[in-house]
Amino acid sequence: MEQPYLSVVIPAYNESAHIVSTLEKISKYLAERKTPYEILVVDDGSSDDTATVVKALADSNSAIRLIRNDGNQGKGSAVKRGVINSWGEMVYFTDADLSTPIEEIEKFFPQFPHHDVVIGSRSIAGAEVRVHEPFYREILGKLFNKFARVLCVGGFVDTQCGAKMFRKDPAQMIFPLIQTSRFSFDVEVLLVARRLGYKIKELPIRWFYSANTSVRMLEDGPRMLWDLFRIRWIHRNLKAR
Repeated sequence: MEQPYLSVVIPAYNESAHIVSTLEKISKYLAERKTPYEILVVDDGSSDDTATVVKALADSNSAIRLIRNDGNQGKGSAVKRGVINSWGEMVYFTDADLSTPIEEIEKFFPQFPHHDVVIGSRSIAGAEVRVHEPFYREILGKLFNKFARVLCVGGFVDTQCGAKMFRKDPAQMIFPLIQTSRFSFDVEVLLVARRLGYKIKELPIRWFYSANTSVRMLEDGPRMLWDLFRIRWIHRNLKAR
């Protein structure tokens, strides 16, 4: 396989119903763009046949790689493992349901090399939310982001959008330090990146809500809030060297 310029990391948990379509869309788009790429699907202990389906696609497309976690460890753990094992000069992670369409990646590339990390945002001026979340999810999501800004990392309107891109070297410095295995890991990534002195850009994107999301706000919300305090404590002494 040609050395990839772009690594796309996709955390997947019980995504057999969507993953084929997602991989076909990404592969087709990047092939037409003539971008040397790899796609790393990190199966996070799925109980369905996600791994089997991905392996079958990988057998016919050498740019697709399957990584399997032992048991369900959480989205943060899956993304971390995918990024650390990536080979591309640029690393992009996105959700398995492509709630941020792959075409939006075109907005990210021009931001480099002026920035080290570029994050998609559903909430800043210029963003297009084509399909909205249920009302209660939007309210709780905005509340979480306010806590994240106060407790961990200010200046970002939307820390949780599942579309983020990194230059290779910063990615390989940031992700080994990530200790949050579940949904608050995005906040830890931004806090670590900022503490290490990397330049971060928040970018408006086009986004569609998917009912297939694995985030259960009422169940996961308290844990996510607790994680913010934990993240702040863990990295209290972290500074750029």
